[in-house]
Amino acid sequence: MKPSAISADVLFEDHRAILRWQWVAGLGSPERRFDEVAVRAARSSADLVGYLNYIHPYRVQILGEREVAYLSNGSAADCARRISRIVTLEPPVLVLCDGQSAPDALVSLCERAQIPLFATQESAAFVIDVLRAYLSKHFADRTTMHGVFMDILGLGVLITGESGLGKSELGLELISRGNGLVADDAVDLFRINQTTIEGRCPELLQNLLEVRGIGLLDIRAIFGEAAVRRRMRLRLIVHLVRRETMERDYERMPYEPLTQEVLGVQIQKAVIQVVAGRNIAVLVEAAVRNHILQLRGVDTYQEFVERHRRAMEKGGE
Repeated sequence: MKPSAISADVLFEDHRAILRWQWVAGLGSPERRFDEVAVRAARSSADLVGYLNYIHPYRVQILGEREVAYLSNGSAADCARRISRIVTLEPPVLVLCDGQSAPDALVSLCERAQIPLFATQESAAFVIDVLRAYLSKHFADRTTMHGVFMDILGLGVLITGESGLGKSELGLELISRGNGLVADDAVDLFRINQTTIEGRCPELLQNLLEVRGIGLLDIRAIFGEAAVRRRMRLRLIVHLVRRETMERDYERMPYEPLTQEVLGVQIQKAVIQVVAGRNIAVLVEAAVRNHILQLRGVDTYQEFVERHRRAMEKGGE
């Protein structure tokens, strides 16, 4: 799912407090948006924000001290040509940084072409960092998955599974063991870069967990602020299955780690069989601890295979 385009007035209001900027020119076109083609072609948020550069059109153009000097120093004809060339870049927004004063010709051009011009005292580097992070999240590929997303032992874990297996009850038990809830039922997932998926809770469902027979629980009110998280990076999927599904579709001890593709990123996956009498919360925490060991380069299965090989060689001798 692709996000909607963002307009100049939304960009301005969302950063009014942090960047303390003013709208200097182009007030007649607050709905001016990022070019859809440019957004689709952008390899990252870095392609959507940058210093004045004729090679990269359609992006927020940052004008610092050097850029203003370039537009101001020179003959009148040269300055007019440099400023008019900005129109060909079709920027959604121009941002004047470092406390610079906009050349009169630039203000007039922005008014005629209806290009929003913002001005701030903040440094150009700071403005670029803030806007890149914002646009990276706004234009990230996104999807929604059904499950319970949690912070388990510091790792972002998505618990999925067949209906009726008690995913929310499992989440409640894990919370009581000191872990944190990000989202229940619906989890919004965003690919914030080429290898990272971030999960968040839809605003409507924040802090809520539904348990059959009890109803909605406000986890933040019951367990405190430390029991909820605003967002986490997805590092592991724990999939719950019934015995017949486990026997039919999965190996008891898979040789290669299982993975699941989420927004083009391969996420490691653990499958846990749900039967009466098993402490699923303990098993989930064990799966998470095992994954942490793997991230540190410790592969228990491979170590067992090597131990078995040495035992066979010793027996042969």
